[in-house]
Amino acid sequence: TRKWNTVAVISDGTAVLGLGDIGPLASLPVMEGKSILFKEFGDVDAFPIVLDTKDVDEIVDTIVKISPSLGGINLEDISAPRCFEIEQRLKEKLDIPVFHDDQHGTAIVVLSGIINALKIVNKKLENLKVVINGAGSAGTAICKLLLSSGVKNIVMCDINGIIHKEAALKELAQITNPNNETGSLSTAMKGADIFIGVSAPNIVSKEMVSSMNKDSILFAMANPTPEIFPEDALEAGALVVGTGR
Repeated sequence: TRKWNTVAVISDGTAVLGLGDIGPLASLPVMEGKSILFKEFGDVDAFPIVLDTKDVDEIVDTIVKISPSLGGINLEDISAPRCFEIEQRLKEKLDIPVFHDDQHGTAIVVLSGIINALKIVNKKLENLKVVINGAGSAGTAICKLLLSSGVKNIVMCDINGIIHKEAALKELAQITNPNNETGSLSTAMKGADIFIGVSAPNIVSKEMVSSMNKDSILFAMANPTPEIFPEDALEAGALVVGTGR
């Protein structure tokens, strides 16, 4: 059979690109585009499936029932925190790969970019202060992958500022912010080596970039408008800038 080379790109349309919860029908073109990318770059037979439900149990049950036809599952554009539970439950129930693009795809690309950027600035992962703005699916996955790769000091921020020990997001607070910093994003970025944005447009100023360490690295990935435009970040003293998710 072709099961080994068949992947379903599955979404409920709740977290589509920079558009948010636009529903399954409106998300279909994006899933079709992802399927084309699978074929173009990996010669993988992928096809889009959009589900008209936001219920976690229904989504998991549906995917489990169609899984015998598939060699892999690519979850796409499902909002947090539901996406974490859906992914975890599918991994427990299925014997085929389950990949959540917004989490693992973004995290892998960011880590790759950082490894290459560090060759230019001559810094090491274990010595970095990394600020991640955005504590959704992408930000959380990036954080966990960086920690597993040797980064020791990650400060996570969300709309309320720095996530610290007394903050609401207890899981992230337990594994990040070793110095228990408090305050706003601008406070977090002082003395940072790397800024990673998976959040909102135009929230990083030149002054914030200037407060970072020498040879700073920025990945401003809010979509479609980044946290800061590359030319502004470079003008403020950043050495490496990447944009786009």
